[in-house]
Amino acid sequence: MPIRVAAAEVIAQVLRGQSLSMLLPEYAPRVDEKDRALFKEICFGSLRWYPQISILLKQLIQKPLREKDLEIQGLIVSGIYQLMYMRISEHAVVNETVSAVNGLNRQWAKGLVNAVLRSFQRQKMSLLEEQVNNATFQSAHPKWLMKKLIDAWSQATTDDIIAANNDRGPMTLRVNRRHGLRSEYIQRLEAAGITGVQTIHSEDGVVLDSPVDVTALPGFAEGDVSVQDEAAQLAVGLLSLKPGLSVLDACSAPGGKTCHILEAEPNLSSVLAIDSEARRMPRVQENLSRLRLSAQLKIADAGDLDSWWDEHTFDRILLDAPCSATGVIRRHPDIKILRKPTDIDKLAIIQARLLEILWQTLSNEGILVYATCSILPEENDQVVKAFVSSHNEAEIMTIEANWGVATDCGRQLFPTINGSDGFYYARLRKKPSVGKGVDKGPE
Repeated sequence: MPIRVAAAEVIAQVLRGQSLSMLLPEYAPRVDEKDRALFKEICFGSLRWYPQISILLKQLIQKPLREKDLEIQGLIVSGIYQLMYMRISEHAVVNETVSAVNGLNRQWAKGLVNAVLRSFQRQKMSLLEEQVNNATFQSAHPKWLMKKLIDAWSQATTDDIIAANNDRGPMTLRVNRRHGLRSEYIQRLEAAGITGVQTIHSEDGVVLDSPVDVTALPGFAEGDVSVQDEAAQLAVGLLSLKPGLSVLDACSAPGGKTCHILEAEPNLSSVLAIDSEARRMPRVQENLSRLRLSAQLKIADAGDLDSWWDEHTFDRILLDAPCSATGVIRRHPDIKILRKPTDIDKLAIIQARLLEILWQTLSNEGILVYATCSILPEENDQVVKAFVSSHNEAEIMTIEANWGVATDCGRQLFPTINGSDGFYYARLRKKPSVGKGVDKGPE
């Protein structure tokens, strides 16, 4: 499948509500292997800058395209992205984009695509100058999200978040400490012609100077290393793992944190990983198998105890709650299109429900780590604060760390250029004097 045809279809499907992470595995194999990097660049870049490009489209196209013709809109969007941000000759961009209309079976649109792209070429400077004071255009973020960020954080912090969101996230590795030292693995990378540095906050992380295909990583197939952002790697340290503990990883797919838990403490009594999405659980098993690790896996809604819980409590729980993913926009730029302001309150209700229900499965003196990849307080501190205020037995454990910023209930990391993603963590301990649920302990 031609690159620009595939990209146009992907962008159109995102505009219809599908996620980029679901579409790429479907479309990438249809593109010649030599062209896949360019295909992905066009997809990611077009969606990353879509809030800008959509504003330009309103000036370049007099009559909005119909929903059934979103492929043509996706094609035009990809063409404008290439003209604005990619080092491809403008002549080639226009010709290739117009030719892609044939692959979309919409011959009538050739003239439209050609006219819009050439009009953009002619008017580029004046169009951009008109938007110099348009905050949505300049930030390439939806207005509602910008407002939430400014309400929650300082202007300087918001500016840094925006800059990081519009950049590419680095490729970060997690070295399997069961297989060797991080310093030794960095030497193996250098021998393979791959350069990187140790992460600042994670004991197991390595940030690569440039991304590479995982097949190029020494020992990847043997489980010596995995790909995982530094912020996500910090969960393990907060769990205070020790031999003999039982651990629940709720909402576990695709399994990165499950595997890290098992790598960090090989002598746990049990690890249960659950997730409600059946399509994602095979990834958990694939990661476990590659790393030669084992855990009990269940496909279940963590909030429906009757479907999975046997009333034996857990010493440690990691609740990586469903969230807006506003801390990982740079890796999922379609969030700018798919996420709506009404989603935040709905997600906060789900998060509070999961916290309330899973708390019942925590042993007395047990620790629950609440995590999200959100940078919005409504999903983070506000959820934890409301929970603790209604549970006398819940104690906030201060996170003493040099990463992120301290909040009332935990710590917030922001996405940073060449650094970690945005993430939130809070640690809760169940006081021994009061317990909910049945605590039968290990058998």
